[in-house]
Amino acid sequence: MELKAADVAEVQQIQQHFHVLAVDDSLIDRKLLEKLLRISSCEVTCVESGDKALRYLGLLDDLDKFSSSAASFSSPQLSHQQEVKVNLIMTDYCMPGMTGYDLLKRLKGSSWKDIPVVVMSSENEPSRIHMCLEEGAEEFLLKPLQLSDVKKLEPHLQRSLSRSSTEIKEEETVEIGITNSDAIDDDENNSKEENNKNDNNNTFSKRKAANPEPSERRPKLKELQAAV
Repeated sequence: MELKAADVAEVQQIQQHFHVLAVDDSLIDRKLLEKLLRISSCEVTCVESGDKALRYLGLLDDLDKFSSSAASFSSPQLSHQQEVKVNLIMTDYCMPGMTGYDLLKRLKGSSWKDIPVVVMSSENEPSRIHMCLEEGAEEFLLKPLQLSDVKKLEPHLQRSLSRSSTEIKEEETVEIGITNSDAIDDDENNSKEENNKNDNNNTFSKRKAANPEPSERRPKLKELQAAV
């Protein structure tokens, strides 16, 4: 069954929301991956190293140098993560300096841990594949990639897009909740002030009733006897 023109346009519109970060030290492989992703109507950002990928995501500044023996790093600021929207990260396994496995571990230990990561390699080594999948990779694809490999990524992209929409709705709900909470606090403060005023008025009335009237206002006993 063929899709209608409107359905095709809707699918393409959804796919254009997908942003893929591709990490590979090989220029040829980067060009091939970029071409395949753009055929699938994805936006692509290509970098040639794990360091540059982390810097793009806000996980590595210009003064920070990655070391495989040092696992400490600073989390990206929320404002930077809101500006940089990435739905999927694809990385080569064998790269000089930081390997794809090192990058995977770094990502899964950061605030980007929920973003799907796909590892690529030209070597079909079961131990390497198992290690990456255990660390949290969604897929392990063998090079050279084909268009059919890219199509396998669509479910991961869809989940990532749905997660982003949910996070936006949650943020809006929190903002609405904060606004309503402020309004309730104002109402409670106004109510307390009104109650304090009423309490002060009641206290004043009780004190006035408890105090005796001045002597000049009360008729003297002798005057009452004379009147009788």
